[in-house]
Amino acid sequence: MPGDRALDQSPAGLLSAALSPGRAAGRAGPAAPGPVLVGSMACADDLPDGLVIADHAGRVMVFNRAASRLTGTPARAAAGADVRQVLPLHDADGRCCWACTNPYDGLSIRTRHPEMPLFLADGTELLVTVSYVRAPRWATPQRRHPGHPARAGGEVQRLVFGLRGAQQRARLERSRADLVSTVAHELRSPLTSVKGFTATLLAKWGRFTDDQKKVMLETVNADADRVTRLITELLDVSRIESGRMEVHRQPVSVPERVEKIVAGRVAAGDPAGRYRVVVCGGLPETWLDADKLDQILGNLVENAVKHGAGTVTVVVEPLETAGARAVAGVGQGIAVSVRDEGDGVAPELVPRIFRQFWRAKRRGGAGLGLYIVKGLVEAHGGTITVRQAPEGGAEFRFTMPASQPEYG
Repeated sequence: MPGDRALDQSPAGLLSAALSPGRAAGRAGPAAPGPVLVGSMACADDLPDGLVIADHAGRVMVFNRAASRLTGTPARAAAGADVRQVLPLHDADGRCCWACTNPYDGLSIRTRHPEMPLFLADGTELLVTVSYVRAPRWATPQRRHPGHPARAGGEVQRLVFGLRGAQQRARLERSRADLVSTVAHELRSPLTSVKGFTATLLAKWGRFTDDQKKVMLETVNADADRVTRLITELLDVSRIESGRMEVHRQPVSVPERVEKIVAGRVAAGDPAGRYRVVVCGGLPETWLDADKLDQILGNLVENAVKHGAGTVTVVVEPLETAGARAVAGVGQGIAVSVRDEGDGVAPELVPRIFRQFWRAKRRGGAGLGLYIVKGLVEAHGGTITVRQAPEGGAEFRFTMPASQPEYG
């Protein structure tokens, strides 16, 4: 625009100057007022959050695409306008944030405001951070406007606003509320049982026969295992989300681990004819975490028994046989499929089945098993999918690279 100039013609220079307090002023004096040229907005428009920069007079210099989306104000309309009109922010009590903070004439020692929820005139909630770009305190006093007295160093040269939508925070809060609700619900039932049986035994120990005492103690033991399992699942979820899941690789025979899982379920009372294990030839040597592989197989087999029907078939085959020649850039690997003969998984449910707390029925666990399975498979560098099984039920199929260690 006539009479105005950009902070810097390069996008990198634009953001560097805007976000570095006193840097530009220390070299060439206060930045000239006026909106930044359109060509200098390229870098700002690439930012995922809203960015608004106002000069010493309150005129908008930068108003990126994300800011336009969050506020509903076109960038062309915001450029050069008064930032207090473009961002008419107020708090939850209706107080104007500009009157409360007085950024241009308030304390000269302020450098930023931490993120806070503020509202636009139409009620849109934004999470706003504010940074002050001030002139160095040793700078020569200069007049802000004709007729205004000279100001010493520390004067506000620019205000930098970071804007984020509140929807992400709301989703996070709902997720935390779901976590608390689910954990409380899952813990209440076994703890109530444990408390009831132990209190009864302590108060009336002599009135029960040995068989009755054994039944009650077995119930207490089973409920304690249930609580322990839930806590273990929550710890696994925490490690998966934070990226702290450790994989301790060692040579593992996948068919042997499958046979161990099936034998354990048969020993627990399941009929042996309920399970079928199919092992194809040509399996490569695999280096996996044995405990985590048992957890994956155990969850998938249990899921097939609970939610499927008929025979549960576990197929172990090399990737070449399975039709996939590479996983995560590794040529050799295995594919394991767990199939049942039930109703299968409806196509509309497939995108949600590996999410946290998702359950096909209102009752039946915390809904963390398949989420943990997916995290454990991906920690090994593999993938997992669900589809229709040849017998008509559901087929959960995971693949893992052989991952032979490198010797140096």
